[in-house]
Amino acid sequence: MPTPYSMDLRDRAVARVMAGETTRSVAAVLKVSVASVVKWSQRFRRTGSVAPGPMHGHRPRVLLSNRDWLIARTAGDQPFTLRGLQAELAERGVRVDCRTVWAFVHAEGLSFKKKRAAKRARQA
Repeated sequence: MPTPYSMDLRDRAVARVMAGETTRSVAAVLKVSVASVVKWSQRFRRTGSVAPGPMHGHRPRVLLSNRDWLIARTAGDQPFTLRGLQAELAERGVRVDCRTVWAFVHAEGLSFKKKRAAKRARQA
């Protein structure tokens, strides 16, 4: 994952722009993109700081509000599939992707294991 440029570099770039240099010349001297220099200058004018903003992060889990129902639904002996849970959630008014259901089931450690047949018919 990429990391933000250093504060030192940002400060030098903005100081040069505020001193009257063009963003293109500053970008060429500091070997960064023109867009970066423009964004840093705009951020400095807007907030008074060139500090980077928050980077992405994790999205909140959508199914937490339905956690109790999902755990109760998967706790019994009744088999379930991810697509089936997705359909049942849609009936409850929660529209989610199958991947979202899988992430919740995986994070909670829920699973339904099929029992293997003890003895299968053997060929003679």
